[in-house]
Amino acid sequence: MAIPDFQTLMLPLLRHLGDGKEHTNQETLDALAKEFRQSEAELAQLLPSGTQGLFRNRAAWAKAHFKKAGLVESPRRSVYKITPVGLDVLAKNPGKIDLRPISWPPRIQDDFKGSNRDSGGT
Repeated sequence: MAIPDFQTLMLPLLRHLGDGKEHTNQETLDALAKEFRQSEAELAQLLPSGTQGLFRNRAAWAKAHFKKAGLVESPRRSVYKITPVGLDVLAKNPGKIDLRPISWPPRIQDDFKGSNRDSGGT
């Protein structure tokens, strides 16, 4: 299976965090890799710079967009937790989450304006 782009990782990431517990970065990466059936070879694939794994980078971009929108918080380094706003988004049972969150509250939509220019990891 191909490595998913960061927008494809968004909804599964939010669902993973949806239990309200704190999750380490590695725990989250492992859960997403399992869900997307990533092989060891795919997980070992690096960015062109050779500095970071491609899958890890794309998951980081998804988390960064969620943090910016207030859906996820990081109570301490490499630990993530869903916020009440994130839980509200999940409660609407979205079929997809990407950078065009038309049904999201206006404040979140404002946070995402211009995010398409930040294509990081696509």
